[in-house]
Amino acid sequence: MCRWLAYSGEPILAHDLLFRPKHSLIDQSLHSRLGATTTNGDGFGIGWYGEGSEPALFKSIEPAWNDSNLREVTSQLRTPLLFAHVRASTGTPVQRSNCHPFRHGNWMWMHNGSLHGFHEIKRELVTAIDPSLFPDLEGSTDSETLFFLALTFGLTDDPFDAVARAVGFVEQTARAHGIDNPVQMTVATTDGTSTWIFRYSTERQSRSLFFSTEISTLRKLHPEVEALHHLGEEARIVVSEPLRDLPGAWNEVPESAAGVVQAGRDEMREFEPIPT
Repeated sequence: MCRWLAYSGEPILAHDLLFRPKHSLIDQSLHSRLGATTTNGDGFGIGWYGEGSEPALFKSIEPAWNDSNLREVTSQLRTPLLFAHVRASTGTPVQRSNCHPFRHGNWMWMHNGSLHGFHEIKRELVTAIDPSLFPDLEGSTDSETLFFLALTFGLTDDPFDAVARAVGFVEQTARAHGIDNPVQMTVATTDGTSTWIFRYSTERQSRSLFFSTEISTLRKLHPEVEALHHLGEEARIVVSEPLRDLPGAWNEVPESAAGVVQAGRDEMREFEPIPT
């Protein structure tokens, strides 16, 4: 499995998010506490928005904790929206095209979990991808396939509905092959303005996912924490596991839930797959 982080808000130095916290994503790549695996060393990736409408990606098959280029790049990278992911392969090759986040146009996507039985149903899932999208499928992971299914089902118009339909299609296909509990996922996807998050598994025992408390509330709870005074009012962080042990800082995303992080009021709702 994997660990990931999504940040949105006022522009922030990526290094401060990825390296400075006590239990940073880089630390989680080697010492995960809540993941299915302790070590997530099968590559990493970061994606961010800068001058253009499309995000930039930096990926490597090296372990995140041992990549000096990652530290070098993030020490000069300031962005209002950052995705970061450390990978533990569930069977597909360790190669750059299989590292998250994945990108299509101005959209990004990253996933922790797996599609159980993917090898048996891969052909049916891949051939269901819209023909106009299929040439852009680069890697061989179940995660990227799920992304392109969501795009096929209308991700750019209605992310909640599209992901529900993509997951419903996977579960329906798996059932036809006698595969139990096919979907395990925490997902983040963004168009560069808003970020949608999902926590779901067919067996209702999903991997961990947390979102940060509003910064204004945290400053009142912990006025002694200097780092909080460097974050803007709109700063939001969604993580596979908390970046530090700070009472009141982290809230668990409910089981079978989806949400959107956006300017102004965020939203959380129940998530239920839609059969196709």
